[in-house]
Order: sequence, then C-alpha cells, then structure tokens
Amino acid sequence: MSDTQKLTPALSTPGRDLLRREIYKGLADRAAGRVKDLDVDAILAKGKELFQKRSISNVRQFGVDGRKTLFLLLLLFAIPADDCSAQTPPPPVDEHAFERVPPTVVKRLPTRFSLGAFAGRFEETPLGAVREAVGEGTIQHQGDAGDSIYWLCYRRAQHRLWVVSSGEMGGPDHLVTEIVEELTEKDTETSTDCAIIPEKFAPLVFDGKLHLGMSRLEVVTALGPPSKSEAAQMVYSHHGKLADGFDETAWLILRFREEKLVSMRGGKTTTN
Repeated sequence: MSDTQKLTPALSTPGRDLLRREIYKGLADRAAGRVKDLDVDAILAKGKELFQKRSISNVRQFGVDGRKTLFLLLLLFAIPADDCSAQTPPPPVDEHAFERVPPTVVKRLPTRFSLGAFAGRFEETPLGAVREAVGEGTIQHQGDAGDSIYWLCYRRAQHRLWVVSSGEMGGPDHLVTEIVEELTEKDTETSTDCAIIPEKFAPLVFDGKLHLGMSRLEVVTALGPPSKSEAAQMVYSHHGKLADGFDETAWLILRFREEKLVSMRGGKTTTN
C-alpha cells in the first residue's frame, strides 16, 4: 500500500477540510504578499493533532519525514476549491440577463467603487489592497484558464458581499474586475463561511451613486434608462473604445424586490 493510500483514510472529512483550509489559507496569504512562505511547521502540527484525534499515535507508520508528509498532504488536498469547505463562491452570472442586451449605455460605468471610506477602482485595485484595508477575509480561488476566479467574501447583518478578480483579466495582481452584493431576507450572521466586514466599510457604492436600498425610480434617475428592463431586474450594458485603442466592456445587473434594489452586480474588463 502506498503512503498516499495510507494517509488518505486517516482523516475524517471534517479533518481533511480543516487541514485543507490551513493549506489554502497559507497559499492565499503567500500570493497576497502577507507572508513569504507557508508555515510548514504549523501545518504539520495541525496534521499531527488531527491524526492523534483519530487514534493514530504511530505517525511513523507512514514511513515519511515531515517534508514528505507535507508533500503528500498537498497532493491529497490539491483539489478544486469548490469541493472543500471554503468560502461560498460568488453567485454564478445569470446568462439570461445578457440575452439580447445591446450596449446602450454611452457613459462609462461602473469604474469606481467604495466601501465606506475605502475607495477603489475596477481593474486597478488589487484584492490584496481590499483585504489589507478591511483587515479581514481570505482570498479564495476556483476554476482554471478562462473560468478561473479569485474572490473575497464578506457578510454583515443581511448583506453578503463578494469582491472578485477574473483569473484571466485580473492579471497576476488579482485586480478587482467585479463586485456582487446581495441583501438577503434572513440575517447572514448564522453563516460563518465569510468574514464579518466592519460597519465602517459600509455601504458599498458604485460610482458614488448606486447602492442597495434605492428605489427603481432613484436608480433610473441616477443612471439613466437601462439597456434591458424586466419586472424584477434591470441591466445596464456599456461597450466603448478607450483613448489607447483598447475595448472596454462594463455591466450592471440590478435586481429588485418590492421596487427596492436588493442585489447589484457590477464589473468591467478591458481587452485589446
């Protein structure tokens, strides 16, 4: 029996998930520049603790030293993030929302966002800068190639917030390319998979004027007529050519409940 086969059943699913989170957190911290390398000793200590809880006292049965153990653990836990107990990923894009939506919005939007006093810009502000300013949260990742995304997830009261970077368009610095905020009908405090964002980083505002709680009339007054309008949803779509010749695509998907804005998804990408 191989070392990996011996190691795999040694931990319960909760144990594997806990140790996997330790590894992912270390990798995310290193990617964001908060640490220079993984804290190998801390991860191994966590693994030893979990093994002992499973009444496996003779760790030498694996026939590997600490470094090889870490290597096997990395192999064992190198699975997609959506298969582990990580933070809830951003809601998937409703492809129907973009069906037959002409880019009618001439003015550029959204280009800016703010979280309380913290100001950022799409395609300019890195996820790491948001994380550092808020002081909470862990950068998560899932997918590969064109479907790859990185994100921060936050919650407060009935609000759930995702700050997202496209793995392809956000570049190696993981620049913010999209933000999603939802107002749920139930308090999110019962959920612990996303960090609590301090009140001073509220509200989320796009371009200094769009925020949850606005009425449909207030939204239209602030942004002008939408590219597409339905009973519970409006879409603003923009496509334009920048001075440097690059193409810019931007969007806002806004959802309403009882005529109040309860979900907004805004983003921007630039291509040549």
